Amino acid sequence: MKAGFADRVARAAAAIPASYRPESAVILGSGLSGIVEGLGYRELPFSEIPEFPRPTVQGHKGTLCLSERHAIMAGRFHYYEGHPWDDVVLPIFVLRAIGVKTVILTNAAGGVNRSYAPGDLVIIRDHINLMGSNPFIGPNPAAADGTPLGNRFFDMGTTYTPELRELVKSRASRPLKEGVYAAFTGPSYETPAEVRMAGIMGADLVGMSTVPEAIAARYLGMRVAGISCVTNMAAGITDEPLDHAEVVAVGKRVEAELKALVLSVLAAL
Repeated sequence: MKAGFADRVARAAAAIPASYRPESAVILGSGLSGIVEGLGYRELPFSEIPEFPRPTVQGHKGTLCLSERHAIMAGRFHYYEGHPWDDVVLPIFVLRAIGVKTVILTNAAGGVNRSYAPGDLVIIRDHINLMGSNPFIGPNPAAADGTPLGNRFFDMGTTYTPELRELVKSRASRPLKEGVYAAFTGPSYETPAEVRMAGIMGADLVGMSTVPEAIAARYLGMRVAGISCVTNMAAGITDEPLDHAEVVAVGKRVEAELKALVLSVLAAL
């Protein structure tokens, strides 16, 4: 990470009203921003948070929604948008700075596992980082007094907290599978050969997000849950061409189910 990253975190966190100090947060993936509609949360546009870029991807609203106990980010920043890694993981650091200890990461994903179907919700059990980099390359981020924000070398053995995975299962309206999520950089979809490779490596899902945020949350000692919405089968699994409009449409179709699940999990935290 670049020098001065902790100062950026502090500036962004200072823009969030002190009356909101949530303990749990959700980050919504492509096509899933509609989940915040009608919740009555206070909405803070990313444009009003210093250091936050504006999302450029369809299906990412670009607001931080706040209640007394919870925060929901309707939108995220992706490496493929041209954002540096510091920007991609900045929201995780800001959420931790305002008190969040538990984060639920959601995403739209391509199904590699042939038992999956578009519209399925899958709990992430583990991930494979195929993005070719790590957001913590560079100086270990430190506070103004020089104190590191986390351990330089940190364990990733239980990145996705087992008890949170069980909680998600218990709150779902139908049985949910667990799977391994492989992250590519994008923005092009994976080739059939890349999908075959991911499957051989043990991946059930492929996508272009979540993993950097999970790494950052683990660095900060946060509890992490991950939920993928299978919006399409990955390249080569079927003969259908891939289209982001389909991703958004399927996300919209499962929005009510995912919203009920997320709110139920938040209520139990």
